[in-house]
Amino acid sequence: MRWEGVHVAGTGVRLPGRVTARSAVESSRYDPDQCAADDLVSVCVADEDTAPPDMAVEAAVTALKRSGLDAADVELLIHTSIWFQGVEMWPAASYVAGQALGRHVTAFGLRQECNAALGALEVAARHLQSGPPAAAAMVTTADRFGEPYLQRWASEPGFVYGDGATALLLSRRPGIARLLSTATGSDNSLEAVVRGPGFLPVPDHRPLDLPGRVQHYAKTDAGLRTAIERVTAVVRESIGTALADAGTDAGGIARFVLPASGRSRTDWHAEALLGVPLARSTWEFARSVGHLGAGDQFAGLDHLISSGEVKEGDKVLLVGGGSGFSCTCAVLEITGQPGRPAGGPAEPVEAP
Repeated sequence: MRWEGVHVAGTGVRLPGRVTARSAVESSRYDPDQCAADDLVSVCVADEDTAPPDMAVEAAVTALKRSGLDAADVELLIHTSIWFQGVEMWPAASYVAGQALGRHVTAFGLRQECNAALGALEVAARHLQSGPPAAAAMVTTADRFGEPYLQRWASEPGFVYGDGATALLLSRRPGIARLLSTATGSDNSLEAVVRGPGFLPVPDHRPLDLPGRVQHYAKTDAGLRTAIERVTAVVRESIGTALADAGTDAGGIARFVLPASGRSRTDWHAEALLGVPLARSTWEFARSVGHLGAGDQFAGLDHLISSGEVKEGDKVLLVGGGSGFSCTCAVLEITGQPGRPAGGPAEPVEAP
């Protein structure tokens, strides 16, 4: 879908300190062969007393400060995550909205695994386009992956989970980037890949065993080869539609923000699907922070803009994907810098 008059007003991240991949290997938490294949440097690891929604609040406040907007301008907050938010049967989205924006902001949670943030961005854009010219909407992500229920370094081959939070603020007013297009594709039959052998009546709190679920699916008539072919088809279609709706192709994209995975998977996204070198992606940043659940794309975009790796006029493609399977892609055109929307004067911003 092509968008008119929808802009990125600000981004924010809350990324805790890093733990090196080498130290994880030395402590026998990370298989050395898998480490070599992944080629990661480090991942973000939060303290045990750090709650994901509090990190989301920090990221949201940063995005709001950078935007130059008021909290009263924000009509909607959508909070996304893939893991435990600190309390069972509790609306984390309402907490994030209340702490970062105010008690009357409409807040919803959205769960679609690692594609949740980009899916929420598309939902928020639809909300804005039907609203008043001054409207704004925010999407946040936050996760802290706690052991022993999730083995950070060994839960899923090719992915090492990093803690952190991100925020992206959309507005009808010109900002630091213009949303050109989004496209979402799905194949709901692929939820079976990570479902496992059956349903449970209540949580059993055993450690997450994603490889075991995938192996169960591999033994079915469908098989993994068919699943991989279907995933590839969905991703290709989503990328192609987003690029076409933005009036460009891969050659017109300055930088690509891909899911933060090990090198082999990232190579597949960059070279096999897009036909571009890994250097045009956010690989160097991603390999230092780990897989942030639904937050990879917002964190990568924040890094590109904050570090000055993109300039006004550059186009950026965000590629998402989450088990289920769904893939959302978005094309943005850079129009400003943090604290300097659409060519305005630069203003210093302090993190909260």
